[in-house]
Amino acid sequence: MQKITDSIKNNAILYISGLLALISCFIVKPDAKYLEYINVRVLAILFGLMLIVAALGHIGTFDILTNKLLARVKTYRSISLLMSLMAFFMSMFLTNDVSLVTLVPFAIMVLAPFGENRKLMFTLIIMTVAANLGSMLTPIGNPQNLYLYDNYKIPLPEFLLLMLPYSALSLLLIVALTFILIKGSSELPGASKGEIKKLSTVKLIIYIALFVLNILTVIGYIHFLISLAVTVAAMLIMDRKSFKKADYNLLLTFVFFFVLIGNIGRIDEITGALSGLVSSYPVPAAILSSQIISNVPAAMLLSAFTEDGQSLIIGTNLGGLGTLIASMASLITYRFHAFFAKEQKEKNGTKQDSYIASFTVINVIMLVILFGLYLILNQTIFPFSTLTAICQSSS
Repeated sequence: MQKITDSIKNNAILYISGLLALISCFIVKPDAKYLEYINVRVLAILFGLMLIVAALGHIGTFDILTNKLLARVKTYRSISLLMSLMAFFMSMFLTNDVSLVTLVPFAIMVLAPFGENRKLMFTLIIMTVAANLGSMLTPIGNPQNLYLYDNYKIPLPEFLLLMLPYSALSLLLIVALTFILIKGSSELPGASKGEIKKLSTVKLIIYIALFVLNILTVIGYIHFLISLAVTVAAMLIMDRKSFKKADYNLLLTFVFFFVLIGNIGRIDEITGALSGLVSSYPVPAAILSSQIISNVPAAMLLSAFTEDGQSLIIGTNLGGLGTLIASMASLITYRFHAFFAKEQKEKNGTKQDSYIASFTVINVIMLVILFGLYLILNQTIFPFSTLTAICQSSS
């Protein structure tokens, strides 16, 4: 029973989406149209990227990169800033959750010897915010971007241009947060930065080539079945352990939501109510929905009721800020910090500051600022959307 309880607690969105999908099947009887619900292309691309990133991690790519960068910085603030910037930029290409799984344990290992747990907590929060905000710039930065990018067939330059101002402001805010919250100039007390593996050049080249292959698939130059077959075959030969690292819960959650959304789209009463709300206030609707069900399910659910893909991209990306569940990647850092805090309490009797309260305050402030930017860009005499339209027509 304890294992079942822990599984439900750790994968709440998976179980909720599965239950809702099952209930919807009783309302809309299964038929041939169910086969049209599942976006196999999105699932295939996500799975391929998961395998490649896992393989890159296994050969020590990210550890070596982090160690080399940390060798150049010594103070707490500089290390905190470096880790946050790495989370910001890595998430653009490796997704926000992968960036946090890779960097958060490393940050705890490097910064714990300082003995300043409050600063460590703020560093982890800033890193989480950085990963969630950095990931919004690219279609492969997070799952909802990949889904919306594919669902609305948005050209890559248009997508990048749409999110560029939010990413630029986010980068400035991350730096400002670090200087405000991480005070002092204490130096690293000679702690080991971990054992550095010897990198396999051949594997690195092959994995980078596979990554490029999948990026070309995202853009639309290569059929997804070709890239998936090549990626799976390569992993079966070179790194079978990567299959254990893939987030199958996320893939299954996508399947459940595809079924749920497909069925909801066939219920006239619900479709009419949600269409009116989302069409009138797409960005606020996406932000508020993300606070309750997280931004990936919100993107999938709301996409069934509006053709305004750009607003959903903005809303669900900004909606990753706010509550702890607004972005499921945020739970990764929370779990690591909770485990560290428990260890510190058992070892030293040290009581930790409230992570959730601090996380929520910082995230809400960031959300308000970025939503303010959205209002400015959409209320000026020459709105940013006009610039996007000009660039699109010129291309």
